[in-house]
Amino acid sequence: MNETYRPGYEMVAERLLAYIAEQGLQPGDRLPTEKGLAEILGTGRSVTREAIKILAAVGRVAVRKGAGIYVSVPSNPQADSQVGYFKPTDLAHVAMLFDHRRLVEAESARLASNLARPAQVQAIRAAADASVTAAADQAQFRVHDREFHDAVAEASGNVFLQAAVSSLRDFKEQSDRLLFAGSLPGSLEVAAQQHVHIAEAIAAGDADKAGTAMVQHVDTTQAQFEQRILDRLKAPPQ
Repeated sequence: MNETYRPGYEMVAERLLAYIAEQGLQPGDRLPTEKGLAEILGTGRSVTREAIKILAAVGRVAVRKGAGIYVSVPSNPQADSQVGYFKPTDLAHVAMLFDHRRLVEAESARLASNLARPAQVQAIRAAADASVTAAADQAQFRVHDREFHDAVAEASGNVFLQAAVSSLRDFKEQSDRLLFAGSLPGSLEVAAQQHVHIAEAIAAGDADKAGTAMVQHVDTTQAQFEQRILDRLKAPPQ
């Protein structure tokens, strides 16, 4: 990624995550002060402060008033031990995230098509329909998008898949927040219609169709993500 087109806070956030990894810091460990981090990272205090704020917002660091800055304690320790140092602005890491989503979410959809109870099918359909209605509102779409994927994972009957899907959504939101200032790349209308197709396949009990539809959904999301990155690189410097 050409750094000419990257916001300063994004690059500093990336450096800070690399610093945490290089130092072998663990959840709960205290970080240097804002001034100390600026000196270590070779950046100004204002952009360092902005990077800390954004990393705090996505749950990678915790700022405790009067006590300092800490590496966040994860809500899902098992997932954090596996990918605790995910770099949300590293496109290779994001590509691996999409690969993981294909495996996990396609299997969730397949299992859900065979195991979902009527109430769970209803919840999946309701979340899919709500995402269609919310396609013009990014904040609302984000809520219903997560509801949909969580509902599919819950209907799989596998608590490990549920935990994995939830963690993957958290990592995706980190990338969206850092790379796109919190906005969602691509067409929400297309994503919402894909939710509906997945829901229909699950309701019909068609495991192959459900799995294929979920893979297509992840493929589309990745293609839109990559196009958004290319568009940003082509844009004139601010």
